[in-house]
Amino acid sequence: MRAVVTRCSSAAVEVDGEIVGQLPKPGLLVLVGVTHTDDERDCQKIARKLAGLRILDEEQSALDLNAPLLLVSQFTLYGDARKGRRPSWSNAAPGSVAEPLLERLADMLRADGLHVESGVFGAMMRVSSVNEGPFTVLLDSAEIA
Repeated sequence: MRAVVTRCSSAAVEVDGEIVGQLPKPGLLVLVGVTHTDDERDCQKIARKLAGLRILDEEQSALDLNAPLLLVSQFTLYGDARKGRRPSWSNAAPGSVAEPLLERLADMLRADGLHVESGVFGAMMRVSSVNEGPFTVLLDSAEIA
């Protein structure tokens, strides 16, 4: 599981002209990609890291500040553009695998008491954000101890 984490003063996801998820106050926009081998352990690793990552004001975490998270599914994080001009998406998990894991990730973060909103899985989404810093971090569950 991969996540691109951006510290934002605001962020929102729009589908068909309607906002379906947004940060109600400064927090983290998290683009999440799932691959075929991801499972519950990958969700746990990413959830633990997202909740405790000290990248907000004064090196505090989402848990420290009760900061919200906006999760957006992003299969393109597993795109492979090494050959040719058209990326391959074969490393991205199909929706039947990815969607339940994204929901599980959101549930784990909510269980920690965090406010979590999300986009609509599989929909064409318009994501807007104001990146603070700018500050963006890449997480990969395969590389988290």
